[in-house]
Amino acid sequence: MTAVPARVGVIGGGRMGAGIAQVFLVAGARVAVVEAGGEAAAAARGRVAHGLEEAARRGKLDLEVATVLDRLTVVGSPAELDRETGLVVEAVPEQADLKAQVLRAAEAAVAPDAVLATNTSSLSVTELASALERPTRFLGLHFFNPVPASKLVEVVVAPETDPQLVGTAGGWVRALGKTDVVVKDSPGFASSRLGVLLGLEAIRMLEEGVADAEAIDTAMELGYRHPMGPLRSTDLVGLDVRLAIAEYLHRTLGERFAPPQLLRDKVAAGELGRKTGRGFHTYT
Repeated sequence: MTAVPARVGVIGGGRMGAGIAQVFLVAGARVAVVEAGGEAAAAARGRVAHGLEEAARRGKLDLEVATVLDRLTVVGSPAELDRETGLVVEAVPEQADLKAQVLRAAEAAVAPDAVLATNTSSLSVTELASALERPTRFLGLHFFNPVPASKLVEVVVAPETDPQLVGTAGGWVRALGKTDVVVKDSPGFASSRLGVLLGLEAIRMLEEGVADAEAIDTAMELGYRHPMGPLRSTDLVGLDVRLAIAEYLHRTLGERFAPPQLLRDKVAAGELGRKTGRGFHTYT
């Protein structure tokens, strides 16, 4: 089985970035998380440490937490990444300009044969590739939240992506204990396009009074064996994140992805899901 790269960079130390860092650390890589600022850097390290401690508590970690954490560093900018880094995964917010900026900085820091990847859930991998000097060494690696528990990674292929890189990336995904699916670059890929469409329709049903949130989710969980209903899933992803993806898909794919007013209202009210304690459900 393909081993993961010896050195991995992760740009962004939020929930997704910390989860990506955690799974590569557990797989044996040395990982550098890019997160500017003292408090933000400390928070990023804390998220990774908490994730490893939780894995150990559940019997999912063979080594001591401290031993794994010894392979983690936090740096302040992509320019500080080690030149020998074999893979850099960008996991910053869903803003194309920001993603292009940090990817260009990472490309300048690492060796020409390094692989760059974006964790975007919906933005065009092709457009991001156009900002790079070496688009053949770039692709999408779409991880899912929570990263350590999720079994799927979408490998998103842009027109200029080296075909051999697709196989290599799939091997890395399997080395993480996950399953890779290869998807041609298109708005929303496979997972976000289908998942968002289901979630938006569930929100419209709630908005129209068809049923309450608990009933809608239970119908899909028990009737269709979904592990999590579409409204609970939206709460987990974050209503703000889902709104941003829906707005992008609305622009690129048409009216069926128009965000319901209820979603806009909840985001405006700061009801963003699990991270704020309230979304379509309430969390304590």
